[in-house]
Amino acid sequence: MESLLAFGAGGSFGVGLGESHQKLFFLPAAHTDFILSIVGEELGFAGVAAVLVLFAAVVWRGIRAAYCAADAFGCWAALGLTLLLGVEALVNAGMALALLPTKGMALPFLSYGMSSVIASCIAAGILLSVSGGPGGFLRRASGAQR
Repeated sequence: MESLLAFGAGGSFGVGLGESHQKLFFLPAAHTDFILSIVGEELGFAGVAAVLVLFAAVVWRGIRAAYCAADAFGCWAALGLTLLLGVEALVNAGMALALLPTKGMALPFLSYGMSSVIASCIAAGILLSVSGGPGGFLRRASGAQR
């Protein structure tokens, strides 16, 4: 319930950076599990929308990297890592909005836990490595004649 109160207190543009009241021991695990609620209170709907649009851009670029991968391994690795980041962000957002039960999943790149940040950065680095190749694995397969 405190998570929804944080979103409601933020309104359209929030109460300002560092001015959140829900992170002061009202919201459990405000720095990890419910960081999106704090973003919603401090930056409002505009801040939450910006975070979700950035995650959508990461997912779109990851799917594009999977499509343009040079080999099958790169294609599946890019798709798997994209789903890892995208589903984790989706579950965390659903949990913060009380649409899903609390699972303890961190928001990639934003939560306090360093193991999650390091894993997200490694996944992003592998995605960048796959997308930087010559590409064309799926494009060649779709245009091949039998």
